[in-house]
Amino acid sequence: MESVKIRNADMAWDIAANIQFPPGFSETLKYPAVVCVHPFGSCKEQTAGNVYGKALAEHGFIAIAYDASFQGESGGQPRWIEDPNQRVEDVSRVIDYLVTLPYVDEQRIGVLGVCGGGGYAINATLTEKRIKAVVSITGVNIGRLFREGFSNYDPLGALEAMGKQRTAEARGGELQVNELLPPSPDAAKASGMTERDIFEATDYYKTDRGQEPGGAARMLFSHAQKTLAWDAFAFAETLLTQPVMVVIGQKVGAFGAFRDGMEIYGRATASADRRLISLEDWSHYDLYDKTEPTGLALQELVPFFKKHLPEKAPALGKRQPSESTGPSRS
Repeated sequence: MESVKIRNADMAWDIAANIQFPPGFSETLKYPAVVCVHPFGSCKEQTAGNVYGKALAEHGFIAIAYDASFQGESGGQPRWIEDPNQRVEDVSRVIDYLVTLPYVDEQRIGVLGVCGGGGYAINATLTEKRIKAVVSITGVNIGRLFREGFSNYDPLGALEAMGKQRTAEARGGELQVNELLPPSPDAAKASGMTERDIFEATDYYKTDRGQEPGGAARMLFSHAQKTLAWDAFAFAETLLTQPVMVVIGQKVGAFGAFRDGMEIYGRATASADRRLISLEDWSHYDLYDKTEPTGLALQELVPFFKKHLPEKAPALGKRQPSESTGPSRS
């Protein structure tokens, strides 16, 4: 693995990324690449990078997982902004970097996202046609979630509160950084926060199971306004022409990944190849790192990427009289 800091000519801050390489990697060869987009509140060292990115590299892909702008080891101020438009732009910035690498085949670039990263991956694919295939793992439309559960189903009230807080901060007040989860599973139980997605998120982000310094599961409240007017799936019927695979778990939780997955699969009518993988016995957070459900997902998505990011067949030249007519060796 190689850790890099990306700052292209048109960028004002660094994007921190980890690149994972296939077995027997050689810089003289060309490889397909997959951009791995982490969930809301997560980081490159968690599920997108250390589960899916790692597995993709083992199957022959260059896998690059990165921290979103304003988060983890990436730059941008103030910290802990969750900006959907910037999150989507980050995907293009990473692709801008990939196409400068001599060992990446620019015609074989895919994107994979987990949870909110799945929604961002799909949204990026609508307009970023350098992406040749997209996989959403238990993807969530973060705009829909903010308009509903994350605003207590009062988006207008949330926007008023955000505006007041932003005014206070502009006048020198303290930043309001919201913790998105209880500090531990025990604390979640004690406060009655036992709904499946909330409790399982706490078990992942707040224990040794998945906890990482960059995956802080927090958000700057005052700068979240634009999220409430954002839709990951806008214009999908027209613009989502690339192959798309949607992986969901049938154990439904409050964050709505099952619902969002069914929606985008149904709307991806312009896609060259749309696939829905619905796993009966698994939940949203099972698909982050549990061996069996992630294995089931990988059984589907690895061949999907291999099909749509295919190795080019070697050109066949005319046989010269002096060449052997016996069996060829690859």
